Amino acid sequence: MVYAVLRALGEMAVADPVPGSFGEYAGRHLGPLAGFTTGWTYVFEMVIVCIADVTAFGVYMGLWFPDVPRWIWVLAVVALVGGLNLISVSVFGEMEFWFTAVKVLAIVAMIVCGALIVAFGVGTGGAATGVSNLWSHGGFAPNGVAGIIASLAVVMFAFGGTEIIGVTAGEAQSPERTIPRAVRTVPLRILLFYVLTLAVIMSISPWDTIDGDASPFVSIFSTLGMGAAATVLNVVVITAAVSAINSDIFGAGRMMYGMAMRGQAPKALATVSVRGVPWVTVAVMVGALLVGVLLNYLIPDRVFPLIAAVATFATVWVWLMILLSQLASRRAMDPAQTAALAYPVRWHPYPTIAAAAFIVFVFGVLAWLPETRVAIYVGVGWLAVLAAAYRWSAGRRPARL
Repeated sequence: MVYAVLRALGEMAVADPVPGSFGEYAGRHLGPLAGFTTGWTYVFEMVIVCIADVTAFGVYMGLWFPDVPRWIWVLAVVALVGGLNLISVSVFGEMEFWFTAVKVLAIVAMIVCGALIVAFGVGTGGAATGVSNLWSHGGFAPNGVAGIIASLAVVMFAFGGTEIIGVTAGEAQSPERTIPRAVRTVPLRILLFYVLTLAVIMSISPWDTIDGDASPFVSIFSTLGMGAAATVLNVVVITAAVSAINSDIFGAGRMMYGMAMRGQAPKALATVSVRGVPWVTVAVMVGALLVGVLLNYLIPDRVFPLIAAVATFATVWVWLMILLSQLASRRAMDPAQTAALAYPVRWHPYPTIAAAAFIVFVFGVLAWLPETRVAIYVGVGWLAVLAAAYRWSAGRRPARL
């Protein structure tokens, strides 16, 4: 489903790379209200996801400094990444290059080391753990189909941010080459970074022994007595968290900048520094992330599940708008324009329709689960506020629906 969303976005981004990305596409193909709500909901999504990421950073730092309140680490990382993003665009790119290199190498190393533990018992005295933990302890799906469906509420949140591929198209030198290449690697990255890592984690440690107090990989290697490995892995997951925060601030900032250029956000958000950085949008993001600091001070044990559910709503809403925009753009094309597309969605429109239907199903899951139902209330309330803000900003002009 994620791949279908990115293919739909890739088709539009290659054909017309613009700074506002899918916010611009929604406004163009679905109407200005849709563009307004899509752009601001993406910003909202990035704020919520970023709060989750800074919370994760605080959790990981707790391995080394268990007596330091989590909110202090959250405040520190917000100030650090925000300051780095104010320097220049090249600093963002340089940081992300090294963060990504560390993440990729570390994840591959973790999978290899975990596989050695599973197959040969390395570090456990030669007692191979095998893969029986994947179906023991209650079976492969111990909570049945309902448990699998319920997991979607958090699983979808984990993929939030992949749509930044479209946001970067407006600044890419060769979007017709870089965007398709990035989209094509998504299935491979999902297999590597999610499926294989989860398989290794749950082969080594039964699913019912894993809690949310630390990174599962760190906990596993600590349990096996591999303290140095656990420390290295904690550095890696901290790097991953900082990388995610960096991307969140960048993506939301560029979306706000594009909306300001279209007149859908305060003009001040289009202000750039002498180095080309939209510094006002970075400052706005840092200010919004202070809410994360407050939440980690007030409700440290409940903040992550709450923001994960709300972020899921915002994420899948943005994805739904991307899919609907692509369908609308195709309907407006004549055969010649369709044939000229450099990166068309294969078997159009079936993948797009199937992905949209799945997203509607995810909305139903959020409403069905009592612990995630608040996300529907918050999400619908957010969209209502945006609709009212759009009508107010339109002034005396009748709003186009």
